[in-house]
Amino acid sequence: MVNLTRIYTKTGDDGTTSLGDMSRTSKNDPRLEAYADVDEANSAIGVVLALGAIKDDAARALLIRIQNDLFDLGADLSTPVIDEPKIEPLRVTQEQINYLETQIDGFNKDLAELRSFVLPSGTAASSLLHLARTVTRRAERTTWHAIHSFGAGVNPLSAQYLNRLSDLLFVLARYENREVGDVLWVPGANR
Repeated sequence: MVNLTRIYTKTGDDGTTSLGDMSRTSKNDPRLEAYADVDEANSAIGVVLALGAIKDDAARALLIRIQNDLFDLGADLSTPVIDEPKIEPLRVTQEQINYLETQIDGFNKDLAELRSFVLPSGTAASSLLHLARTVTRRAERTTWHAIHSFGAGVNPLSAQYLNRLSDLLFVLARYENREVGDVLWVPGANR
């Protein structure tokens, strides 16, 4: 359990930080960049919720659940994968990814078929969800960079979770536009 009695420790003033296993690493470590981007994605979802843009109770509850999962994902990325750890670390699981896929299918089932790419626009909720989606895509890319840098030392399910999450955020953005319709890309419209 986390016990935050002091907010500043000054231990990072030398350009290093602690990972979840208490080892020290550079603040430029790809794992740190990945979980920082995950934190930003979580904050972007928090903005969607804080502004009250999501009116659907199921969608709002889902986003709150995802925020908690993103903290778990950050913990996963900050704790190197090792054989036989003394304490079992928090890891993203296939079940969490499966849950996202179920949610994608559920929210997508009644949406209109797409015949063009969607512009990140429409309702305020849709636009904010698209912003959260793009931040999540960046978090996925930096997570893959961490995986490629540290191999088996980083849980690959963390990147897969982010991939599905960005898909879910896309579907939720479309779901929020269901009454006004998607704003579609018109190639070469302004030539």
